[in-house]
Amino acid sequence: MSPTPVTLAIDTAAPRLQLGLLLADGRVAISVDEIATGHAELIFGRIADLLGRNGVDYADLGRVVTTTGPGSFTGLRIGLSAARGIGLARGIPVVGVSSLVALSLGAEGPSTVLLDARRGEAYFQSFAGPAQPLTQGDLLPMAIAQAAIVPGTTLIESPFVDIAALVRLGATLDPSGNPPEPNYIRDADAKPQTAARIERQHS
Repeated sequence: MSPTPVTLAIDTAAPRLQLGLLLADGRVAISVDEIATGHAELIFGRIADLLGRNGVDYADLGRVVTTTGPGSFTGLRIGLSAARGIGLARGIPVVGVSSLVALSLGAEGPSTVLLDARRGEAYFQSFAGPAQPLTQGDLLPMAIAQAAIVPGTTLIESPFVDIAALVRLGATLDPSGNPPEPNYIRDADAKPQTAARIERQHS
C-alpha cells in the first residue's frame, strides 16, 4: 500500500479562504480566513504560511485538491486556477471535488445538502453517507428542494466545508475520475461578448 501523499486542499467556493494540509504522518493542519472577496490577494501568501509552519514546501506536495462548486464564480475561478497552477508547476495530480460532495463529509450518516442559491432556488443533493451520493447535484426551486428533503437525514444548509475532511478524502481519490473542472450547476451570469462580432454570412 503506497503512502498517503502530502496533500494541499483549497476551498474558495464560499465566503472563506480555506486551506488544508495533510502531512506524511497523517496530521492535518488548516488555515481559515473569513473573507467574501480578496481571495486572489491572500491565497498564495496563506499557502506559503501553512506550508512553512509545518516544515514543508511546494517540492514536498504530492497532490492538490480543490472544491469545484457550486459557489461563488469568482472564488471558484481563483481556487481552481491556484490548484491547477501548482499542479502544473510541480507536475503533480490535481483532484476536483464537488462542493456538495465536500459538504456531505460534515455528516456521519445519510444527509441532504440544501444550499440557498438565491432567486428562490436551492442547490440540492442527497447522500447515503459521506461522499456517497444518492442523487445528482441539482438546482431546484426552493419549495421543491425543501419538499424533497429525505426524512431522517442530516440537513446541511451551511456552505462551509470541513476542510480537514476534504483534504483526507481528496488524498484518496483517483485524479483521472475527479478532474478540477468547475461545477457551476447554474450557468454564469456573464453573457458572451458578441456585440462587436460580425456574424459570418452563409451562402
